Amino acid sequence: MEEKFVAAWMSARETAQRMGVRLRPMAAEEALQTAHRCLRGHRESDGFQILADKRHLELSLEALAVDKRFTGLFSDEEANTALNRLMAGGFYGL
Repeated sequence: MEEKFVAAWMSARETAQRMGVRLRPMAAEEALQTAHRCLRGHRESDGFQILADKRHLELSLEALAVDKRFTGLFSDEEANTALNRLMAGGFYGL
């Protein structure tokens, strides 16, 4: 499941970058650790607000964290953080 999550997030990041969203570089082997750190923190993921402005939050880490394919990778607290951020960003396409 971890490998599929990493592949999905890297794909979403590539799509976002093609749309002009600037993202910090991230190595695939650090993706899950980075995701947990982000969802335990107080800031949205890299590019979240720009994706919200472009109405493409489906490409955000937060959207992947609540995707039923990957919920086993995240704690309830992390998933709730992701869901709250998505709702605050105007994304209800779950």
